[in-house]
Amino acid sequence: MPRRAKSRRSFAHVGRQLLLLMLSSGASMLDVAPLPAQAAASVGAAMSGRGAPQVSASDYARAEALVGWNARELVVDDAVAPRWIPGNRFWYRNRGVRGYEFLLVDATTGAKRPLFDNARLAAELSQRADTAYEPSNLPFRDITLTDDGRAIQFELAKKKFWSCDIVAYTCAGPDSVPQRKVSEVRSPDGKWVAYERGGNLFVRGVGGGAETALTTDGTPDNGYAVANVGCCQQVTNVRNKTELRPYVLWSPDSKRLVTHKWDQRNVRLMHLLETKNPAPVLHSYRYALPGDSVIPTFEYHVFDIDAKKGVRVNTPAIDAVNTSCCWLGTDTTWKDVRWGSNSSELFFTAGKRGFHELTLMAADTRTGTARPILKESGKTYVETNQNSGGIPNWRPLNGNREIVWWSERDGWGHLYLVDASSGAIKNRITSGDWMVSDLLWIDDVQRYAYFTARGREPGRDPYYRFLYRARLDGTSVTLLTPENADHNVSFSPDGKHVVDAFSRSDTLPVSVLRLPTGAIVRELQRADIARLLASGWTAPLAFTLKGRDAQTELRGLLFRPTHVVPGRSYPIIDYIYPGPQVGSIGGRQFTVNVGGNARALAELGFYVVQVDAMGTPGRSKAFHDAYYGNMTDNGIPDHIAVIKQLAARYPEIDLDRVGIFGHSGGGFASTDAILSFPEFFKVAVSSAGNHDQRSYDFTWGEKYQGLMRKFSDSTDSFDSQSNWRKARNLRGKLMLAYGTLDDNVHPVATQLVIDELIKANKDFDLLVLPNRNHGFAAEPYMVRRTWDYFVRNLLGATPPDGYVLKSPSP
Repeated sequence: MPRRAKSRRSFAHVGRQLLLLMLSSGASMLDVAPLPAQAAASVGAAMSGRGAPQVSASDYARAEALVGWNARELVVDDAVAPRWIPGNRFWYRNRGVRGYEFLLVDATTGAKRPLFDNARLAAELSQRADTAYEPSNLPFRDITLTDDGRAIQFELAKKKFWSCDIVAYTCAGPDSVPQRKVSEVRSPDGKWVAYERGGNLFVRGVGGGAETALTTDGTPDNGYAVANVGCCQQVTNVRNKTELRPYVLWSPDSKRLVTHKWDQRNVRLMHLLETKNPAPVLHSYRYALPGDSVIPTFEYHVFDIDAKKGVRVNTPAIDAVNTSCCWLGTDTTWKDVRWGSNSSELFFTAGKRGFHELTLMAADTRTGTARPILKESGKTYVETNQNSGGIPNWRPLNGNREIVWWSERDGWGHLYLVDASSGAIKNRITSGDWMVSDLLWIDDVQRYAYFTARGREPGRDPYYRFLYRARLDGTSVTLLTPENADHNVSFSPDGKHVVDAFSRSDTLPVSVLRLPTGAIVRELQRADIARLLASGWTAPLAFTLKGRDAQTELRGLLFRPTHVVPGRSYPIIDYIYPGPQVGSIGGRQFTVNVGGNARALAELGFYVVQVDAMGTPGRSKAFHDAYYGNMTDNGIPDHIAVIKQLAARYPEIDLDRVGIFGHSGGGFASTDAILSFPEFFKVAVSSAGNHDQRSYDFTWGEKYQGLMRKFSDSTDSFDSQSNWRKARNLRGKLMLAYGTLDDNVHPVATQLVIDELIKANKDFDLLVLPNRNHGFAAEPYMVRRTWDYFVRNLLGATPPDGYVLKSPSP
């Protein structure tokens, strides 16, 4: 029988806690304000107490209003995300009281004003494009400033670019080619652009003129600066004709540039079929798997622009492995390469397959001669930043004579000052049972390192980021942002100004402009959620509970319906992403766009939980390594322990009705959960899961499971973590989903599970989405089918027939 609520005390207690929410003493007057009282989940009588609740179209509509892409439209003056431009200025797009606006801030004076007049721009664009546009909702989210800030360019439709003078308010377009192409990398002095074509590297003058081929021996499979390589969107990029930034990095003086020559010859070919009438289209791409004898490798090449000649950096071919958490590079920064103070010396890291070893190296850019500086090694995997996609935490300084280096060698991520000639550690910059998160700026003159860190402030959430500065000699560390919240910090390119947006899951964002000392120049804005509250939104309840060992503290969030009915029992659903590169919660800032649209799902009559289990980042190295070599763990024992403790705290939670869902790694984990713990998890929705790491990118499995080892029984060290091996254990309800053009996690990963479920004569549900790649989790149809599945199989109700979730506005 379902468990019934034993008392109402827990609801009153929670309400009081949220109403009395206060930040720790000593914080500034700009502390994050607690949410208004009505944000606390109310105890109401909107539903009857006994029996299966009825779920109507109006219930779905109420939940739909809380889906991330709808709820965000109800938040005014959300956290500022600055886009820095020359002159110590930045702009940002903001949802104001009267709609969307683009704002410009002078960081030196703190002055803030509209970047342009929305009404004048909307009128001119409407006339030129022969389409009516509203000033409060202009048809673009991103812009490129041109003509020294006197004009903007934006994409109105795919490959349809418009330019508007924001002084004279004249617009021209459409143009099929943007003024600044992503695929062309401009030199710092603005005179040159570098680009790749057919595996070769070219440069030409910005003002026009003939192009110069810096290389001629490249091919698409063994080419210079090539970007559409590795995991995880090769087919998607080709189909969408996506412009990609080539892998080049200019020297600060614009005299040289460095690139890679990427060799994927003989790397395994993977294949996908595009659904098309009258016949399917085959897409093939290079994609190495764990245990493959051939993986991608690369070399570094440096080119002198005036001489139009290059040298190869004389190292052996480098294994194409990642150094922080994700891919080799990002959209704007080539993560593993840094120039020194001029163009004569280059610094880079070289990893080895298996991720146990990483070498920091320097190269003479005139001769290509390379030398090792230091070697970092570990029993599991070596990183230079625990954050997913984070920029590696190392920098050359002091005229290339020193390096600030991040290491987890003592069990925590800390900064060290290294002699760049000998590789000797001169001194520790930071130490203690806490972690440096991101190295943001180094003041080479005053000898300070500026960084965010987690876990240093006692009594505060160990995941909150705070800004600090430390003397490079290690003699002091100073807290610069005392507000008890998570601080998202952006330094200006010259390091003289700081934008800090701070908040928590239960407090509203405040955005301020600071000096590097931490002093506040001005408050930029603070969020207003009055309209959001009117929609029925309530804040999640943050909790701290124990993990599987009954000792380790775990942090999580619990989402509940707006109205919780006394005497009713509630199913609980676990939204899971197991990591290891990120957890289920992800960031700690206020957001209405939570993973799995957890708040919206809760509105249908569920409790929904997110927890960052052992094996996820942001804590100690041991915490992060918790299930290294045993990926089938997925942190699930911690999730079970947390859900049981939540049920003890909130007796209305029904432990006989526990569901779980997730996408990608969460798809792997949710299927793993219902197959490995069928007595606990009764319903699972699993989409795009990497159900067997042997069918996924080699950089993932070999990093977190280890190098593949063959066993005498014809199995291997990856075999035990395969979900298809457990298919016979299925007892509950399972829905699997995949996209047929998933070039991240290949469909074969899910098909292997399907095949074994059929062999085991198990009933299950399947959703196949033609021509979708990996990113279909937030597609309205997928969201609605997930809701339907839990309503029908966990809540025991009938979902409204044919309900249509509206797509987010472009």
